Amino acid sequence: MMNNNLPSYNELPEVFAINLDSISAITLTGQEQIKYLQGQVTCDVDTLAQTKLLIGAHCNAKGKVFSAFRLLEREEKFFLLQPTSSIEQSLAELKKFAVFAKVEISQDTELAYLAIAGEQASAKMATLFQQVPDTLTPVIHENNTTLVYLAGNISRYIIIDKVDKLADISATFDFPVYDGALWDLLEISAGFPMLSQQYVAEYVPQMLNLQAIDGISFTKGCYLGQETVARMQYLGKNKRALFALTGKDMEANVGDIIEKKLGENWRKAGDVLAVYQASNMQTYIQGVLANDVDNSTALRIKTQDSALTIIPLPYKLSTTTE
Repeated sequence: MMNNNLPSYNELPEVFAINLDSISAITLTGQEQIKYLQGQVTCDVDTLAQTKLLIGAHCNAKGKVFSAFRLLEREEKFFLLQPTSSIEQSLAELKKFAVFAKVEISQDTELAYLAIAGEQASAKMATLFQQVPDTLTPVIHENNTTLVYLAGNISRYIIIDKVDKLADISATFDFPVYDGALWDLLEISAGFPMLSQQYVAEYVPQMLNLQAIDGISFTKGCYLGQETVARMQYLGKNKRALFALTGKDMEANVGDIIEKKLGENWRKAGDVLAVYQASNMQTYIQGVLANDVDNSTALRIKTQDSALTIIPLPYKLSTTTE
């Protein structure tokens, strides 16, 4: 049964499930699926056979991100898992450049996605499946079900299968099941970028911290937008970064402007990419801000008397390659 009481980060149960109704995937199949995708995205697709799970971005020729995704293979088909909101333009661009390649590209319409998360998530997964994915083996296929492990402060597993199979699995749960809004909280706290349609092709990958979560290969060779991405990295020209923020007794919406205080005045500091509103009115925000913002910077949503504080992300940013 769906739980409509949306918890704050500090109120998360020991184990809970999320219906990932806002998640979908672009799929690629065909003889040249590896070669084609390798020339289109920031991650090294050639390593997928070994790593099983990759983070990457699909950019335009100017290095602006159409989509940030998690890449895995299921039944000889590549899946680029991402918010449904970022799929339309990315899919169109991938198809446009695939005209002369032996590859078929489409949006997945057959599968559904369910998450299990929390401190006791791995124990619960072990009661449901013979094998449970982990850091070393992040993707496992059991019969027709695909299981994906996402490392982080909160253990997360994604279960991929047909709608009726996931319904049968979730019917056995003796713990809360939430709608997809709670996934946004976990992505915000993990520092994984979520692009709504209005921010597609607005940011280069480093502005979304993709270099910090192994979402960019700087050794793989050419791909669409590679020159801009490399220039940002090696010349240290990037001045923006992805942040997680929180505030109490306030409201925020995707597209809102975040301001910082300079003296007695307020100036634009960045934009709101994603929002999660807990039932106790604690608001969590993912935003792109100037990368020199820190805990001493007074921040608010424009025109609101709303004090925002920065939430530490589970990784460190580096402005240049090591």
